[in-house]
Parts: sequence; structure tokens; C-alpha cells
Amino acid sequence: MPETIASYEIRVRGLLNTEHRVSGAEGELGRMTVERNAKGMIVRGRYAPTKGEVLHFRRDPGLLRSQFSLWTDGREWLGSSLRWSFLRREIAMATGNKPYRLVPVAGFRRGWRMFAPKTGEIARIVPTAVRGSRIEVYRRVDFELVLFAYFLGHQVYLESLWPGRSEEGDQESVATPSRA
Repeated sequence: MPETIASYEIRVRGLLNTEHRVSGAEGELGRMTVERNAKGMIVRGRYAPTKGEVLHFRRDPGLLRSQFSLWTDGREWLGSSLRWSFLRREIAMATGNKPYRLVPVAGFRRGWRMFAPKTGEIARIVPTAVRGSRIEVYRRVDFELVLFAYFLGHQVYLESLWPGRSEEGDQESVATPSRA
């Protein structure tokens, strides 16, 4: 496993509409709220940093799970996600210039791994003991994109309980989802 260049801790509060407090080496970085509709389906999220621009996670119209887009307050598109199949546990993420993938951690461990097409694993999202997670970043990547991966992985957390495939063959790239 590569050396960790950044680490973030996340603590979750609430039951259906949850609040996620994100902190790093410098202290608290911001809070993300996740909203559900009356049926319990996640419809949107909002990340309010202590300094900087607010991010909005919004469900895109469609039948597939994990079909979301990431926007700034200034209506700038930063990324989108698409899950190609109900049976595959892989989530494709796009930022306009590079596709990323979110896959379960290999073996019988919980969590998600984030892959770039050429450099391999760039981040890992692992749950901690009580209602929280830790994000470990191994390569240079935008914080907004890592937060987007956490937002997506948190929704399908239970699907990471069954073991993911081994790290062999994880370099293959995925087609880029269309921009919302």
C-alpha cells in the first residue's frame, strides 16, 4: 500500500437525515448534510466548509443507484457518478478530464477504494468503530472529489461488506459517465 499523504476523519450524527463532520490535521474542515425523501431514498447533500465554497450533491434523474452530480454554489459542474448495473458494485466517477472508479476493498474488510485510470489506487474510505469513517489519500487528488467518493460510498456502505475483487486487474479504466 502506498504512503498516506493526507487523512481525514468523519463523524456521523443523525439517523435518516445525517450530518457528517469532516476534520483533518488542521481541525474541523466542514460539515456535510445528507437529505432523504419520505421513502428513505437519498435525494441531495450539501457540504459547507469552514472556509471556501459550498458544494451540492444532487441526484440525477434515472433509475440507477449512485447517479449523482457534484456542483458548486456558483453552478459549476465538478463531477458526476454512474453505476452501470445493479449487480456490479463498481461506481464510475467523471470530472470532465479523467474517469475514476469506486470499488469495494479487497478481501473480507469493509470500505471502498478509489482508483484513477493510470496511477491506480488514490484513496481509501474505511469505516471506524462507531458511526464514522477515515479517508486515506495516497496520491494527489482534489479534496472535493474525495468527498464526493465518500458521499457515494456512504450510501452503499452495506454493499462493501461482501469482499471485493483482488487488486490484480484494478488498473483497467471505465468509460466516462455523461455530464449532467
